[in-house]
Amino acid sequence: MNGLKTLLIEIGCEELPIHSVDELANVFAKGVCEGLSKRGIMADLEHVHAFATPRRLAVWVPGVAFTQPEQHNESFGPYVNVALDSEGQPTKALLGFAGKTGVEWTQLERVADAKGERFVHRSISPGHTTAELVPEIVREAAAALPIPKPMRWGDHDFAFVRPVHWLVMLLDSQVIEGELFGVRSGRQSRGHRFMRPAPVHLVDADSYADALRAAKVLADPAERRQCIRDEVARAAKPTGGTPHLDDVLLDELANLNEWPVAIACAFERDFLAVPHEALVTTMRTNQKFVPVFGADGDLGEHFIGIANLESKDPAQIRHGYERVIRPRFADAKYFFDEDLKTPLASHQQALRNVTYQKTLGSLWDKTVRVAELASAIAERLFAQGIEVDAAMAAHAAGLSRCDLMTRMVGEFPELQGVMGRHYATAQGEPAEVANALDEFYRPRNAGDGIAEGVLAQCLSLADKLDTLSGIFAAGLKPTGNRDPFALRRAALGVARTLVEAGLDLDLAMLLKEALAQIPDSALLSSPPGKGGGSEGSSAARGPGPLPAPSGHPLPEGEGKSIESRRSSLVVELREFVLDRLRSYYAEQGLTPQQFDAVAAVHPVSLIDFDRRLRAVAAFAQQPEAEKLAVANKRVANILRKEGIDEVVAATRPIDASLLHDPAEHALAAALHAAETDNAARLDADSMQRDYVGALTRLAALQTPIDTFFEDVMVMAEDAALRANRVALLAHIKARFDAIAEIALL
Repeated sequence: MNGLKTLLIEIGCEELPIHSVDELANVFAKGVCEGLSKRGIMADLEHVHAFATPRRLAVWVPGVAFTQPEQHNESFGPYVNVALDSEGQPTKALLGFAGKTGVEWTQLERVADAKGERFVHRSISPGHTTAELVPEIVREAAAALPIPKPMRWGDHDFAFVRPVHWLVMLLDSQVIEGELFGVRSGRQSRGHRFMRPAPVHLVDADSYADALRAAKVLADPAERRQCIRDEVARAAKPTGGTPHLDDVLLDELANLNEWPVAIACAFERDFLAVPHEALVTTMRTNQKFVPVFGADGDLGEHFIGIANLESKDPAQIRHGYERVIRPRFADAKYFFDEDLKTPLASHQQALRNVTYQKTLGSLWDKTVRVAELASAIAERLFAQGIEVDAAMAAHAAGLSRCDLMTRMVGEFPELQGVMGRHYATAQGEPAEVANALDEFYRPRNAGDGIAEGVLAQCLSLADKLDTLSGIFAAGLKPTGNRDPFALRRAALGVARTLVEAGLDLDLAMLLKEALAQIPDSALLSSPPGKGGGSEGSSAARGPGPLPAPSGHPLPEGEGKSIESRRSSLVVELREFVLDRLRSYYAEQGLTPQQFDAVAAVHPVSLIDFDRRLRAVAAFAQQPEAEKLAVANKRVANILRKEGIDEVVAATRPIDASLLHDPAEHALAAALHAAETDNAARLDADSMQRDYVGALTRLAALQTPIDTFFEDVMVMAEDAALRANRVALLAHIKARFDAIAEIALL
């Protein structure tokens, strides 16, 4: 691009927070681009590159114009009725405006707007050079960075994410003069803190990445990530194992190092007796090491450390990494060995002393509720022919949170559930129970699957339903972006488990049963919008009967209001769960209109909701769908306009003797045939209903419906004839509404 320049901005500072580097770099680049655009400076914004390392934020913009275009300025003055007197002479208001703009009032133009005609001054001025405007653009971009806790240093009034030490602003080879956070701009960047500590002279903006690379700094985050991948693969090759480098750890390593070098290390095989999850957690989370797994999929004794330099004696770094990891592993082994000496169930007493939420009782109180609900869910599934034992579900619920009281989980909270599984297995619990203690937390995040075992699914549903019911009852439902109890995640977990596991359960009934166990005192003491206490997690239960939940006697006369509140919470919670499903289905390509069409008919179970929704999505692809949706909406409008209840009209028999027009006869016959054909498709439990086939069959009504509306006057003067025709249309709409409210499509 002839005549265009390359702009480079670099802010050099102390080491940035590793979890903020990428966001800060992207927001800074966006801010610079917006600053250029706002001032009309032409630039190739499609090829802007954000650079970032632990010690710098930089943006490289190619194709930048040397100057702004001409600036067309417009200043509005007083309205004519104020600017001119009755003789057409200028008032003080107009003369003052003209003097301010520097022209005679007769040189001003007039424009009209909604309020009338007014004077305006238009002028054209040459644009500023880009170099003149860049310092202001950089200050604006830096000020807009998302920095929750800015730092101050020295005796300065300004603050930034970390103390700033250097500033580079180049337009091609020209240094743009400016100052930011007390630092003057120049062309001196800095290389690697240890290997190339001397200033790096930048000849021009285009040589930035190469100049830093020569100074042992990989400024491009993408290049640095690829370097780490390559280095880890190189270091792991002699071990014969496979390194597990996930994206989270890769991002952290990239934001910790400017010149990453991988070093293979090892630890004593005796530590492999500790559950691998504990060893992997301490390697990844605490030390930022990459674990190496063997061909059999089990953790091996090797790991990879990433050094931020090329050492002359890498063995010393390796020994340092191994020396750091050894005490962490020794602690984990000690915790594991000690925990194994105590049965899981023995921790239940301690749960009584841990508050779950102040109006909902202790972790033990939550255990009681979860166990009862898990047992009820299991019984309902067993009645449907699904092999699951209610007593075992209650037993698993009783053990589900005992690992919270263990030494290992106390040290590594992220291992809750995982350690429960290991301890239960070691202590002889059935595999189904042991796995449930881990799986019931699922889905733990957006990319996680649901619990796999039916027993675990019962426990997962019970725990999440109790959390939702209890926290809503306590008046602590999410507001705005705040969701400290992760209720949105719990609601989506309930919905996904019911849908993806194919569990045909009445959601409202589940919520009603969960709310029935919430203490009356919780609903009384914490009205909607209020409440308090700390969040815990569901508790545990061992063999033997569970005691009744703790609570207080219900004040006289409060019973009716409490039950009314429970009923309203069932409705509110059901809608809350359904709202979580909207984005779930949107990600699968189903539209909001399709979702609303099914939600309008209130399916009892979410698996039934899912089957209806997918049938509606398939129906929407048929050529008849749009016309049938319009026809259903037309019928609804007719009924509403006449004040006729749809349900009442649909139950009124169609009088064959009042079918006068051939189009009426044809539509009635077509409806009867469709009803007969669909009877078998819809006369079954929700898991067996053929909604796709039923909607496909109803689609055949499109032609006779169109003919009916063309040939027949629905609102005939004869009352009996009119009522019969309305009933015919209501019957048709009811056949569609038995599946979904097609009119909403």
